[in-house]
Amino acid sequence: MNDSSPDPTFFPHGTADPIAAADCAGPAADAALLAALGAAKPCLWTNPLLAPQTPAAVRVGAKHISLTDVKAAHARFERFAPLLQRLFPELADSAGTIESPLLPAAALAPSIGLPPASGALWIKADHGLPVAGSIKARGGIHEVLEFAERLALHHGLVTGGGDYRLLAEPAARTVFSRYQVAVGSTGNLGLSIGVMASALGFRAVVHMSADAKPWKKDRLRSRGVEVIEHAGDYQQAVAAGRTQALQDPCCHFVDDERSLSLLLGYSAAVLRLDAQLREHGIAPGAQRPLFVYLPCGVGGAPAGIAFGLKQLYGPHVHCFFAEPTQSPCFLVQMIGAEVNGAGGNPSVYDYGLSNRTEADGLAVPRASELAAAAMRELLSGVYTVADEQLFRDLYLAKRDAGIEIEPSAAAGFSGPAMLTGTEAGQAYLARHGLADAMATATHLVWTTGGLFVPPEEYRRFLARGEALAVSSARQ
Repeated sequence: MNDSSPDPTFFPHGTADPIAAADCAGPAADAALLAALGAAKPCLWTNPLLAPQTPAAVRVGAKHISLTDVKAAHARFERFAPLLQRLFPELADSAGTIESPLLPAAALAPSIGLPPASGALWIKADHGLPVAGSIKARGGIHEVLEFAERLALHHGLVTGGGDYRLLAEPAARTVFSRYQVAVGSTGNLGLSIGVMASALGFRAVVHMSADAKPWKKDRLRSRGVEVIEHAGDYQQAVAAGRTQALQDPCCHFVDDERSLSLLLGYSAAVLRLDAQLREHGIAPGAQRPLFVYLPCGVGGAPAGIAFGLKQLYGPHVHCFFAEPTQSPCFLVQMIGAEVNGAGGNPSVYDYGLSNRTEADGLAVPRASELAAAAMRELLSGVYTVADEQLFRDLYLAKRDAGIEIEPSAAAGFSGPAMLTGTEAGQAYLARHGLADAMATATHLVWTTGGLFVPPEEYRRFLARGEALAVSSARQ
């Protein structure tokens, strides 16, 4: 789907768009930010409610979550690793661990507008995660494993500390076949849920919105997953799936808008990331701040990761979410909370936006209220990106870093220029006393999907991005 803004703006990295420079620091600035938001122009909002110190536990719904919950999710992945290795041949070399590399990206830094002496650029390459091919492998697979574990313990298929490889045996598959696992998705979450549920023997159903790419539907069907297509957007697909699931007592519905299991599955990534950072001699601290840029759809994945990062590094990590200019659901949620308190869940449609974007995984009209509650005092900010910028950065990521990603996964690459090249970003750095530490900062762009994009489709992405990069270089 095409971005339908009348003037789909993208700007050469390192140049400050005057609207994007609006900082949330007063009525005039607020008006400029709202004008940019409503006009579908790139903009940066920074969170005035950001807590100076990270609380040990954060209330999400009826529960308080902490680093203990992050570690519990990580431990669940560890318990299931032998089974995952048996189910998925691509995990043989990692002994059943689903993980992505941490890549240095110095050659890409100037191309995306990170100024000299402003820190080092790294990429957390979740676009290449095995099994599901996207960041959704973390949360989606975790929730299916948690559901399977609960059933397995209840039916005596395994015992605490037992061999989870038994869950690939016929007795376990017979039990699992009585249950359905369903989800509503624009694509990548559906892939992770469908592939994992089907591999364990569950009946898997994915409700997909009109935003979903046809190849993602085809891939699911090839795995024996039932795909139910809906003419509406992501939110309508989720609602339809939720309604259908309520009619089946043996159906477990993975609710991307409300699931704590999903959020915690994503959060477990930070424990392995911490080990990777330390392997490279990176220990976030006051003189070595860590800036993380996370593409955001409904919000569960980036919120889970940001929560885990804040639990590990406290005020020394600064998390920014990236959204399409036509689908900034988390931004409108956070602005609404700032003005009206915690009540309400606004939609991008309320701001005259279309929710139409080529970044199908980010085409969400309303944010997860659960994710927003977790981020209320932990999130540093949200910025928006035009589709043209996504394609340009997709091309630059291939040219300068050698990685192949889908458009939604490119959203993070605008973050360093937004932070260092706009008034809003500079104001954030000054407000938090970070200006003098930028030379030793770490900028981490989290890529989210692309491994399974069909070659012919990726070539179209790349050609579009190259044309845009050439055009901007001539300006």
